[in-house]
Amino acid sequence: MPLIHVHLKKGTSPEYRAAVAGAIKRAPIGVLGLPDDDYNQVTYEHEPENMIYDPNFFGLARSDRMILVSMEFNHRSPELKAKLFETIADNVVDAVGLRREDVMMNIIEVARENWW
Repeated sequence: MPLIHVHLKKGTSPEYRAAVAGAIKRAPIGVLGLPDDDYNQVTYEHEPENMIYDPNFFGLARSDRMILVSMEFNHRSPELKAKLFETIADNVVDAVGLRREDVMMNIIEVARENWW
């Protein structure tokens, strides 16, 4: 059961947020082999002054359109996580035209016993 948090700046349309959500949702279902109904995602909109980040984090030039995708799920191999990151980035680029550099992601591994 993944739990995915998507953070973006306020001012996007409902259609944009739905397209981002759908693009992200397709990735763990396809890459991790999850069923369609084993999925939870929350989208947060923040005032621009509350999205504080280094625009060159990890040497990637990020724009004001940057989104943060934080995922929580059980342990997976490094290779599978890398494929998930790549697939999410590809899907978001295709869905809304966001640059790959503007998709920042992380994974928090949560042991099975910590879900209820």
